[in-house]
Amino acid sequence: MSEHAVHVKFAGKIVLVGFGSIGQGILPLILRHIGTVPDRITIVTAASHGHAEAQRYRVKFLKTPLTRDNYREVLAPLLDPGDFLLNLSVDVSSVALIRLARERGALYLDTCIEPWAGGYTDTRVTVEDRSNYAMRLEALELRKDDEFGPTALVTHGANPGLVSHLVKQALLNIAADTGVRAGAPKTRAQWAALARTLGIKVMHIAERDTQVASVPKRANEFVNTWSVDGFVSEGSQPAELGWGTHERNFPHDGARHTKGSGCAIYLNRPGASTRVRTWTPEAGSFHGFLITHSEAIALADYYSVVEEGRVVYRPTAHYAYHPCDSAVLSVHELAGRNWHPQEHTRIMMDEITEGCDELGVLLAGHAKNAYWFGSLLSIGEARRLAPHNSATGLQVTSSALAGMVWAIENPRRGIVEPDEIDYTRALEICRPYLGKVAGKYTDWTPLHQRGELFAEDLDTGDPWQFKNVRVV
Repeated sequence: MSEHAVHVKFAGKIVLVGFGSIGQGILPLILRHIGTVPDRITIVTAASHGHAEAQRYRVKFLKTPLTRDNYREVLAPLLDPGDFLLNLSVDVSSVALIRLARERGALYLDTCIEPWAGGYTDTRVTVEDRSNYAMRLEALELRKDDEFGPTALVTHGANPGLVSHLVKQALLNIAADTGVRAGAPKTRAQWAALARTLGIKVMHIAERDTQVASVPKRANEFVNTWSVDGFVSEGSQPAELGWGTHERNFPHDGARHTKGSGCAIYLNRPGASTRVRTWTPEAGSFHGFLITHSEAIALADYYSVVEEGRVVYRPTAHYAYHPCDSAVLSVHELAGRNWHPQEHTRIMMDEITEGCDELGVLLAGHAKNAYWFGSLLSIGEARRLAPHNSATGLQVTSSALAGMVWAIENPRRGIVEPDEIDYTRALEICRPYLGKVAGKYTDWTPLHQRGELFAEDLDTGDPWQFKNVRVV
């Protein structure tokens, strides 16, 4: 499919909340692939950066920070039935905007479920209540109000989002390569049964960002290749992971949830201070941060097999993220400040000189050990494909675009997660923007080269125990 094809015509208005690096990156993709005109797009944002880009594309720009008190007053007049509310903000409640969009008859998409400002770190509420697990439950609870209302596609960026579609394609690839008859799974139960049949024990979202810039990180500065506020927020949250049925060593600092399906657990420590072992084809083995993400919970939930009220199969799922080296230094400095953010921030863009983002899913425990499937996108390729995007940004913006197209094509599906939509349609739209998309098998396990020195800390009976994956 051409990277310049118009995928869908859209007669409604588009209201874009938040205009940071992802908002600025998706705008040209919307104008390229969604049949609309600039004067039907309005940007509502808390900051003035991006104003020049908005003027360049001739879209309306409204600098108004949204709060609990004013969001209805600001957004309601901009939304009519059939319009689209695209939420790319931080510190604005996703649940509040979903409710408003449904009341106005508008479509909705976000890339993560956000609380109001301070909600991630509010110590007046329990760790459980400010977890991604709890926020996901709150969003999905809205399904009771109108099951077939206007489509609200939640958490559809690169991850969460794109990675759910990569998991499905990877499962089919493994089935074909191991002689397992997969057929064409359609339902949640069929996909979960396939994962169980293949013997998938873990699903890592394994990402290594090697982009470097000509401007080094300075003291008291947080540098990243995508939203600094977003990364600091999620990195400061407790680490969360989907908890598999094969696990037999519960973490000493772990805790279970008291509501919902119990598909995930959390650790009583920030995700950005928790490291895990993983593998990607180009980087090989590395240590990544166990950053809380909605896909870790949703994947574990979606691929659960329940028989007679008991969970008999569930994979362990979590994010394993090694950001660019400047961001790693920024995280170390942030931790040293006891998680109080630096005074200065910078999103790397024009100053990036080289590097790529290797983002995919590592499915392990099956007959061929482990299989990584995903996107390898260089900064040079990203710049050729679309303006205002780093390699990291384009993996997010192209997936958000795919979600918008799907929502417009399926306008009455209610509240849905990435695992519940047509993965083939999403990948079809994203693929021209993902660079090299490939899969590779590996004999790597988290026990690789660790030797007898660490044997007492390992579970050698099963390499895919989280105890072996976690770095302690």
